Amino acid sequence: MSRHTWRVFRRRIDELRQRPILDYGICRSTGGGEFRFTGGFESVTDSHTLWVRSGALTIPVSLAGAWTWLLPMQEGFPEAFDPVEETPERIRWNRISALNEGAKVFVGGELALRDNRWTFVSTKENPLLVIFYDGPDHSLTARAIRAGRHRNEYWNALTPYALVLGALCEIFIAVNFLYRPAFRLTVITSLAAVFIPLFPLVPPGVLFTLAYRRLWRRGRVFRAYRDLVRLPFRYLPGGEGRCRLPGGEWYGSCRLETLSDDMRERIPLLIPEREQKKNDGWYVYGALDGPEEGGDLSGSTEPFAFTEPSASTEPSASAEAAVPRGEVPHEPLDPFATFGAVPGSPAVLARRYNFTAYALETVSWILLLAGIGLNVFFIRMIFVLFLAAL
Repeated sequence: MSRHTWRVFRRRIDELRQRPILDYGICRSTGGGEFRFTGGFESVTDSHTLWVRSGALTIPVSLAGAWTWLLPMQEGFPEAFDPVEETPERIRWNRISALNEGAKVFVGGELALRDNRWTFVSTKENPLLVIFYDGPDHSLTARAIRAGRHRNEYWNALTPYALVLGALCEIFIAVNFLYRPAFRLTVITSLAAVFIPLFPLVPPGVLFTLAYRRLWRRGRVFRAYRDLVRLPFRYLPGGEGRCRLPGGEWYGSCRLETLSDDMRERIPLLIPEREQKKNDGWYVYGALDGPEEGGDLSGSTEPFAFTEPSASTEPSASAEAAVPRGEVPHEPLDPFATFGAVPGSPAVLARRYNFTAYALETVSWILLLAGIGLNVFFIRMIFVLFLAAL
């Protein structure tokens, strides 16, 4: 359930970055629909209404049923990051008032007319997403996608109560069968089960637990890499070619054998260079000048190409010809469009990272269970000796 919640969070962000950016002109002419909006935090009222301002436009946001998150700012993107420390925090509306005025806010969802004023509202089908963040706008999507994961999906608000209830049940069983010799194995098993939550944390099994944590975190990093290289698939089905962004810009990719020093200064790396296993070249994603070199977008009628992301989609044969040779993409005006370089084919990298992540996770769980099994053996022997002494 925890993993599903975070998948929905990441998918919702990926969907919303395709929606038009709300501005003053659109707000006066729109008939509603889904939009995205970024601005500065102004205030929050007792009616659970958040006010966000950007330039001359101030928009109310109804927090009823909304997903409200706080995204911490972390250094070291993408070379080094802590997948646990930068996890977004779910916050309640009464904590929002403690934020500093002017704090950056991203809002994405349904725009509806309430009390003769356009207001962001949350619906059952399309929940409203509100993210308070710091740092540049163009890094928000990548940061949220890579960090939008569980700290530990096996520890949540219900876990302590479940552990206490389970321990009381095991003690009850042990007490009822303590003086029945025929059920000695049942007593031993029940008493040992009381300490199950501590099994991974006591020696000698704790050594296996440390190895499990290290591999599990590494697998979590590779899952983040997998999702980052899939970001362009939201625009380009095979990771190559060109399309139109919601704002009208042309968006596309090009393949380069190497990145010059000048390119490395102005083009961010979505994945660390050390993850490049062989010289597969670099795929650069960003805005293009137009259908032709120096072309004008105003006369183009090509629609925005929307495709569901898929790690298994292969580049089409005609995709490479769609981008003029020698044209290197630059940073888009749309801050939520993916801009950066990937060390290899995104489709190939996505499959590789996905396999590596689940392989590491499988090995980590084997090590954890091995450590628990070792501790169970020792604890069971202690209880056998204790009951024999009785």
